[in-house]
Amino acid sequence: MDRFNAMRVFTRIVELGGFAKAADSLQVPRASATVLIKQLEAHLGVQLLQRTTRQVSPTLDGAAYYQRCVQLLADLEETEAVFSARRQNPRGTLSIDMPSGIGRLIVIPALPTFTALYPQIELEIGLNDRPVDLIREGVDCVLRGGPALDESLVARPLAMMDQLTLASPNYLEHMGMPSSLDDLGRHQMVEYLSSASGKRFGLEFQIGTELRQVHLPKRIAVNSSDGYFAACEAGYGLIQAPHYHAMRQLAAGTLVQVLPQLAVPKMALTALYPPHRQLSQRVRVFVDWLVQLCARPGTGLQR
Repeated sequence: MDRFNAMRVFTRIVELGGFAKAADSLQVPRASATVLIKQLEAHLGVQLLQRTTRQVSPTLDGAAYYQRCVQLLADLEETEAVFSARRQNPRGTLSIDMPSGIGRLIVIPALPTFTALYPQIELEIGLNDRPVDLIREGVDCVLRGGPALDESLVARPLAMMDQLTLASPNYLEHMGMPSSLDDLGRHQMVEYLSSASGKRFGLEFQIGTELRQVHLPKRIAVNSSDGYFAACEAGYGLIQAPHYHAMRQLAAGTLVQVLPQLAVPKMALTALYPPHRQLSQRVRVFVDWLVQLCARPGTGLQR
């Protein structure tokens, strides 16, 4: 029995909650995964997993063994990287998740530079605004805008994104262009509903040292950034969004900046990953590349 391979299969089963998902993730036959776990349990003399018709979960011994396996596998990967060419040429699959706007407009167009530097890394990219359970879903790294909500993850700041207040020309034609906060009393907004926290977001303005929150009447609330922009372009009211996401609409004239004299609080962009992944060369080089990408002029992250 290859004990390290068995440990890899075991940890992925715990993280994904099933043999089939783990086998697919590691690209091994399900039968091979089942045999490895049986051999591992026989070798250790304990039951590691509880199997039901719906899910697989670790026993008390299995949970303790999982924690040790995670650390051992991370140490093994780091050791191999230090003493081999993999330090300069990391390889393997890197699973990442990010908001669709960041992915479509910034990261994916720039990815050829990353894949040219690291041709042996294969990327699996999820584009969505929903919260992701990195451990259970087998994701190595996520990018998120706003405050980091999970303190158990390692957070690497990438940028403080400039934000704008926006409206469609059609909306402004009917409602008029606001020139001050007082003018907003006769306007409406599109409400953003966070999939991660359930929080509802109105408008915010930085007036000196004071953060002024403004909640206007609404007819639509959405939980995705693309839907947020679509509702604004359709004339349902004001929105506030990062500058990078509005560059195309501003250039095309489908959206217009309003109240430019009133600052909107910047939004943090952060890379998050589980503590046991901070030793991974794949994660490290990708996050380092993201830091450089976000500092590059022309991305629209910072003006």
